[in-house]
Amino acid sequence: MKRLLLPVLLLGSGAAFAGAGDFEPPVRLKAGDAAVRVESPGFAAPCWADIHGEKHLLVGQFAQGKIRLFKHLGADRFAPGNWLQAEGKVAEVPGVW
Repeated sequence: MKRLLLPVLLLGSGAAFAGAGDFEPPVRLKAGDAAVRVESPGFAAPCWADIHGEKHLLVGQFAQGKIRLFKHLGADRFAPGNWLQAEGKVAEVPGVW
C-alpha cells in the first residue's frame, strides 16, 4: 500500500511547507516595451501554443471572449500581440459575458 505524503504548514511555529518546491520571483512579461496585457476586466488562463512550428503565448480575456497571441522571440522576449482572427475579423469565444 502506497502512502500519499502531503506538504504540512504549521501556523505560528515558523515552520515552512515540507517538500515544497522553490519558485523564482514573479516577472512581468513584456511584448516589445509594453507589459503583456489584454483589455479589462482581466485575464483568463494564459497558455503556450505551437502555431505553425513557432511558440506563442496566448492570453484570453473575459470581455467579449477574445484571445491575444504574442509570438515568442526567445528567452523572456515577445513580439507585440495580435488578436486571434477568423475570416478577417477578431475571433470571439461565444458564451463569454
